Amino acid sequence: MSTALTRQAFLIFFSAVFLPMFLAAVDQTILATATPSIVADLGQLHLSSWIAIGYLLATVATVPIYGWLGDRYGRRNVLVWALGIFCIGSVVGAVASDMTELIMGRVIQGLGGGGLMSLSQALIAELIPPRQRAKYQGYFASMFACASIGGPVIGGLVVTHYTWHWLFWANIPLAMIAAWRLLRLTPKPILEHRNKPIDWVGLLVFPLLCTVFLYWASVGGQDFQWLSLTSLVYWVVFVALGGIFYRNQCRHSTPFLPNHLLVDRAIYIPLLTSLLFAACMFALIFFLPIYLQLGLKTNAATSGLLLLPLTGGQIFGALCSGRIMSKTGVPKWIPVIGMSLSASGFIALGSLPPEPVLIGFLGMLCGIGFGTVMPTTQLVIQTVAGKSNVGTVTALASLSRNLGAATGTALFGVLLYALLPGFDHNTSIEALRSGSHEPVVNAFQTSFYVAAVVAVLAALNAARAPLITLSND
Repeated sequence: MSTALTRQAFLIFFSAVFLPMFLAAVDQTILATATPSIVADLGQLHLSSWIAIGYLLATVATVPIYGWLGDRYGRRNVLVWALGIFCIGSVVGAVASDMTELIMGRVIQGLGGGGLMSLSQALIAELIPPRQRAKYQGYFASMFACASIGGPVIGGLVVTHYTWHWLFWANIPLAMIAAWRLLRLTPKPILEHRNKPIDWVGLLVFPLLCTVFLYWASVGGQDFQWLSLTSLVYWVVFVALGGIFYRNQCRHSTPFLPNHLLVDRAIYIPLLTSLLFAACMFALIFFLPIYLQLGLKTNAATSGLLLLPLTGGQIFGALCSGRIMSKTGVPKWIPVIGMSLSASGFIALGSLPPEPVLIGFLGMLCGIGFGTVMPTTQLVIQTVAGKSNVGTVTALASLSRNLGAATGTALFGVLLYALLPGFDHNTSIEALRSGSHEPVVNAFQTSFYVAAVVAVLAALNAARAPLITLSND
């Protein structure tokens, strides 16, 4: 469409997709500040990373499936079903009596959550041209920032005054309101993709491929030695699954991951930038509250509130990015500058003494950089792919973010727990809280340096992207 969309028309539509997007984003991080309380209740600290990884891994596995289903059966209808699955996972998590049951609930939540963000964004991409979408992109990125980083704030306040179970129960009424609002929309008939063959091999092998790698990365060095027969078996399975998946990708007429899009530099480079950005951001969101509670002895509510500057920075970065793209139509250099700022923030976090006010300021600096990536990369790939592929390419964007978030959380967790002296399966959260804070601070600061390297790689990769001008029709 070439006619301008009024702000009122946009807000009416945005109000219908806001809650599904919010639920998907907030549940990626809402348990971050609650993790110490959950571990104190359920035990098994070494599995605590899987509270986040289980959710993110399930979204990685299902995002492309939802893209396929949305193209064939209508995004609104599939989105309502995704909300139902999300609710089931919330109930399982709320009644969990041990860590295994809680992780299972998070996995089921992720199976639904994989469709909430990608399908909502695809619905919006159908309505608004790229150049006009840039003007409103601040709404999306601000919501994502508020949900992702506001999640730990909410989680900290809830576990301080109530119990972590309410973080799951609260999803049910919100999901019901979201479903009711979506059902009031008039769906657009989508029939052109219904007859394409299904890549069943890709649907089954890709989630297994991700699961094997992330499980190896998250428990290696704890359940088994890195250089051991068990570790070798995992790698053999990973390589075998990778070979099967690659062979299938080359031979299937409509493969699980769209080859015709992934070979385009204007698409795969922004997707890689998005993956690296998500690895940094979610590692910081998930582990910074733990750092504050273990290293600085803050409570859950305070550690959550100290993430607010990170939220504000991300919103500011997103809004500025949207304004710049709307005026210039050229998004290329925005994430390059942004991730350079984030890298500077990580270096400072690893170098300077851990003072709460300073950590808040440096979190804001990292957030400004993070805020530049999501709106720019999403608009670029949607513009390059065109409207006929908007559902597929939006699913790819969500897939890259979720895969980066899961990988970053898993690998930073492994690094962090390896750096903590004397840490093993029997280490309790109380022992870390009551012990010397210096080893904990040193472990986290080393991890921040590693995050800085990843942020630099994201900036360098973004600089490789071709110059794209956003259209206004």
